[in-house]
Order: sequence, then structure tokens, then C-alpha cells
Amino acid sequence: MQRRVNVIGVGMTKFAKPGASDDYHVMAAEAGRKALADAGIPFDDVEHAYTGYVYGDSTCGQRAVYELGLTGIPVVNVNNNCSTGSSALYLARQAIEGGLAECVLALGFEKMEKGALGAKFNDRENPISQHVGVMADVQSINASPPAAQMFGGAGREYRFEHGTKKETFAQISVKARDHASRNPYALFNEILTLEEVMAAPEVFDPLTRFQCCPPTCGAGAAILCSDDFAKKHNISNPVYIAAQSMATDFASTFEEKSMIKMVGYDMSKHAAEQVYEESGVGPEDVSVVELHDCFTANELLTYEAIGLCPEGGAEKFIWDGDNTYGGQVVTNPSGGLLSKGHPLGATGLAQCTELVWQLRGQAEKRQVEGANIALQHNLGLGGACVMTMYRRD
Repeated sequence: MQRRVNVIGVGMTKFAKPGASDDYHVMAAEAGRKALADAGIPFDDVEHAYTGYVYGDSTCGQRAVYELGLTGIPVVNVNNNCSTGSSALYLARQAIEGGLAECVLALGFEKMEKGALGAKFNDRENPISQHVGVMADVQSINASPPAAQMFGGAGREYRFEHGTKKETFAQISVKARDHASRNPYALFNEILTLEEVMAAPEVFDPLTRFQCCPPTCGAGAAILCSDDFAKKHNISNPVYIAAQSMATDFASTFEEKSMIKMVGYDMSKHAAEQVYEESGVGPEDVSVVELHDCFTANELLTYEAIGLCPEGGAEKFIWDGDNTYGGQVVTNPSGGLLSKGHPLGATGLAQCTELVWQLRGQAEKRQVEGANIALQHNLGLGGACVMTMYRRD
């Protein structure tokens, strides 16, 4: 019988711009110590560690964990692109659920450089060249970062299919900055107007600069444990993982000539369906979501992929305010990747931290009233999507 997995400690650093952060092991140690203090346990109680990062040597996880203690425990290094942090969380959950350990650490960190996401495809490698229906001119393609090309191309495809206004995508950034203004851990706290988002330099239609997540440095951590461990340490009514799923690409990603499919729509949809089935709750039961808004186009597409609104209904969902406070479900109360920042290895664990705070009622000015079920969506192209459902009964 599978065991319940509890999240008893979380912690993260304030996210920073490249060149303005501590070294990776310093940030990781800060997040780890915060999570241990939050759980109220010493590092000696941790039996396994799963460490996630994208830019680094093969044993950076050991360098980070050794700052917390030298206890000889297994340390597993994880790299799954932008879903790395949640992939570490996924492995940590499996260790508890399968009875391999009673208490484990999931740790994610990244020290990025300026322009880290800006490498360009050449024409031969460029996947957009396969999708003429959503192409911009060649000069624009060659001038844009590849991730912006793919997610922007998906936004163009959606816009042409549904007649969606460019302003609809931009409104997601307005919402993100409004939420981030209440988050002391976010990289960008300044509120933006719709006019400011629209007037920013275009990166790739329909995306302007303020609709693209920035390279970021930071760390996040979570302590997971079994019910027996929680009881032994007098931890009552903890947040627990009600369901979790990881999905990778389907043939449709590459065969259907769709940029929407290429950027992970089917992965997200499948992972969400598995989580809803396993947890026994649906999207209508969720009160707060942290989803992977690396670009505004992906947030819009994800609303539909994970069932927050019907297919083709994202524009109405956005303008009705159903993605924010007072609406149907609060999406990215942290500010999301767009405003909180996106240190690749840390992102999934920062999402976990925010949702645990929300379910505990500890999110301060960002608190979603009455939150007791939370959903996490973390996507990495290449690809992997991790969905996690949290509850506090």
C-alpha cells in the first residue's frame, strides 16, 4: 500500500538577477536551512537528498548539500530542463511513498548568466521553419531567442485559430506584476499597466519583453516525510501531496505540425488528467495554482490544458478576472515565472513553497482566502511536465 507523503518544511531565497546573487551553494544552503527550520528538524534526520539544477557540474548537488551537513546520505543530481525542481520533488515523493525513507530533502538551485536563455537556432535547426502557418519573417526569427520563438509561435497559432487579441496575452503580465507586488521573494515587484506591457519591445509576436520570463538566480527546498515521521515529531495536520504525475512527450508533439503541441500542451493535459483521477478532485475544486508561465502564451494555453477553462475559453477567463483574486482560481499568486523569476532548477520548489504557504495560511498579503487544495504545474521542454496536487484537510 502506498504511503501518504507530507511536506513539513519549505524555504526559498529571494530571487535575483544574474550577477547579483550569491554562489549556487550559498543560495542552496540558505533555502535548505530555511526548510529544515520550518520543519523543526535537524539535517541528521534527512535520509536522502534529491538536488535539481540545469547549469552546473555533475555533482553540484553534493557541493550544495554538504553545506547542510556531511552525513553520508545518498545525493541524487537531477536535470530535467525547466521542470528540474519538480522532478527532484517527484523523486523525493517516490522515496517516501515507496517506503525507502522516512524523511527526504528536495533541493533546487540555479546561478544563471545574462542571456542564458538567448542562444539562437540556425535555420536548419529551427523548429518554427516546419510550421509556416505560424511563422513570422525570417529576420524576426533569427533575432529572437529560441524559447520565445516556440512559445510565441504557439501563441500565434492560438491567436489565429481563436481570434484572440494581443492585449489578452499582455493582460497576463499585468496580473503577474500585480501579484508579485505583494511577494517579497519576487524579482520584479513593480506594477505594470496594460499599455506599458504592450509598448515594450516585441520579442516574437505576440510576445513583448514584459511577457517573457527573465534569467534568474535562486534556490528553493522542501522537506518531505511519512505520516509516522510526522507523528513522531508532533507535526499535526501537515500539507500533503494528494497526487502527482510526470508526463513526457507524445508523438503528437512532433507529428501534428502544431507549435501548441510542440510546447507541451499534450504533456500538460495528460499529467493533469492523471492527477485529477488519482486525487479524486477536479479543477473546479482547486482554489490556487502555481503554473509554468515562462511566457504569457504558455499561461494562456495551460489554462485550457489543465482544465481551468474550456478549450477556446481562455480569453474570456482572463478578461472576466477568473485567474486572480475574487475570481474562479488564483493563478500564480507569487507572481509566477514572469515576475517572481525563473531560476530553472529552483522554480519547481519555489512553486511548492508558495503553495504550502498558501495552504497553511502563511502567504501574508498574497493569501488566497479559504485555500485548502492547491495545484502545481511545472513544464520543461525536451520534455517533461510535472503536476502536483497538495491538500491540507
